[in-house]
Amino acid sequence: MTRTDDKLNVLILAAGLGTRLRPLTSEIPKPLVRVYDKSILEIQMERAKSLGDVRLHANAHYLADQIVSEGERLGFEKVWVETPEILGTAGPLRRIYAAGYRGGLLIMNGDAYCNFDLGAFVRNARNRSEVALLAVDFPKVNTFRVGADGCLAGVAGRFGADTGTAATFSGISWYSDEALARIRDGEFDIREFWKQEIAAGRAPFVDMSQLHATWIDMGSPEGLMAAVEARLAECGRDKNEAVVEPGVVIPDGVKIAHSVIFKGAEIQPGETIENEIRGKGFSWQIPPNH
Repeated sequence: MTRTDDKLNVLILAAGLGTRLRPLTSEIPKPLVRVYDKSILEIQMERAKSLGDVRLHANAHYLADQIVSEGERLGFEKVWVETPEILGTAGPLRRIYAAGYRGGLLIMNGDAYCNFDLGAFVRNARNRSEVALLAVDFPKVNTFRVGADGCLAGVAGRFGADTGTAATFSGISWYSDEALARIRDGEFDIREFWKQEIAAGRAPFVDMSQLHATWIDMGSPEGLMAAVEARLAECGRDKNEAVVEPGVVIPDGVKIAHSVIFKGAEIQPGETIENEIRGKGFSWQIPPNH
């Protein structure tokens, strides 16, 4: 059945393995790791709902049952489980289109803490191209090559020109129904689709208007701490305060500063914990100027 109303579809990518955050992610998928008060999945859902009446989707693979349960609690339209293998980014886009969903598709990431003006991005996207990619300036990555026309010219090390303005893909993108129809069955790597679009004279538009917005890859311990700090600041809190997950018992005399404590953490009475992320079976020291 084709859904032909005016609702925008939003897909939050949540199928990753979370390997850089293990053992924290040994029992919980990364999109469900709490960042101060909420998981990234819930935070991204709230960002998406700022656009109005949208259909929320997520994909899932690793510990998929937890993503499915949380999606049901949060009122997602559907959580698309990928088994036996992850379908990349192109795969879930194709699945949603093939299932009859129409109205365009906004893609968001379940492992990045960010605070973009999504409304402005979607408006720019619809006015410029059938595919639009939101860029940030992150010199450590900056693999995008953007031409003078504002469109994607290449991806360093992958394809296309190695000249033009360098930028980093934020993980936020928009696809029209016409573009989604061109993604082939069995296509997993979305970069290959971008390459095909460029070859066909339909280069994706790269939105460079929010290069310096908040964007944090929370896939590493340092990134997770940076995401917690950003969330604290957004909620009007001191970014250096201690964050203790509900259910954690703190023994007498313990002092905690600029640290995140997850369930299962071993804490000794009288201990001082500072600049640390601690949980079941691990303790990560995070430099203050990470």
